[in-house]
Amino acid sequence: MTKTLHGGRKEYILSSFNETTVNADPLKQFSNWFEEANRAGIGETNAMVLSTSDIHGNVSARVVLLKGIEKNGFIFFTNYDSSKGLQLLSNPKAALTFFWSPLERQIRVEGKVVKIPRKESKAYFETRPPDSRVSACVSPQSCVIPDRFFLESMRDGLMLDLEGQPPRCPDNWGGYLLKPTMIEFWQGRAHRLHDRLRYRLTGKTWIVERLAP
Repeated sequence: MTKTLHGGRKEYILSSFNETTVNADPLKQFSNWFEEANRAGIGETNAMVLSTSDIHGNVSARVVLLKGIEKNGFIFFTNYDSSKGLQLLSNPKAALTFFWSPLERQIRVEGKVVKIPRKESKAYFETRPPDSRVSACVSPQSCVIPDRFFLESMRDGLMLDLEGQPPRCPDNWGGYLLKPTMIEFWQGRAHRLHDRLRYRLTGKTWIVERLAP
């Protein structure tokens, strides 16, 4: 028997969102909402679902952390040999989803993905905690491994080899920039008549459209 989840229903009444108040630049509008989420004390505001697919249309999704916002898009880091890295290699398009439940807001982003310059990846890598850097060097991300002892042995071995020195950024680790072609802002509203405003890139111009909920 299928289990229904009627008890999870919630009415959204906190705020509204309309065409007269949005910023013409969706990246600036994103930054505004992001800062509001930070001020609201939401834990890990930069957590986002990254969705990728391979050339056969098989889709994967996972939560990663946004590590930068610039005028061209959104930056995140990973192992280039991971499942998401390999999917992005064969199909350099992806989607991001942010959901901030306390504010009753969601943001969806779609666009093209490119690697950031190597020097920027190295610079960010050096800001990470030393233990995280070691882990990034030894983990064959997304590969099948025999057990946890395998990882811990790899980590302990590298730490011995390093003799207290920080590891260098691996060649197969670095950042990606997602350049958006679509950004949708969703604000929960009463009676499920939510506000949905979509920015769609046409040439070099962003078009703002209201979508039905």
